[in-house]
Amino acid sequence: MRWYKIPGIQNTDQPFIKKVKAGNKTVCLIGYEGSFYALSAVCPHAGADLSNGWCNNQKLICPFHRYSYDLRTGKGSGGQNDYISSFPVKVKDDIIYIGINTFWERIKQAFK
Repeated sequence: MRWYKIPGIQNTDQPFIKKVKAGNKTVCLIGYEGSFYALSAVCPHAGADLSNGWCNNQKLICPFHRYSYDLRTGKGSGGQNDYISSFPVKVKDDIIYIGINTFWERIKQAFK
């Protein structure tokens, strides 16, 4: 896994959703209830920018269809039958990092 430093984000308790780049991925970095989450920035239904959404009950809400995705796993709510990618987040020395698996790591995981 490769860890990407996300510049310009202050480690505060204020909630936020911000679209950031981690390597070649565009990701929603979310600060919610004292924790950080990283999810895909694109809704799978109509390509909506999820960074324009909001959080409610540990879920990211799509601004177009109001579909919701678990902040920890990216799994869609019951009846949606979909998901968005989730990525690990770590904070070291007040700097936020997002982890992205390389192509070969994703291939290896597919055969586990």
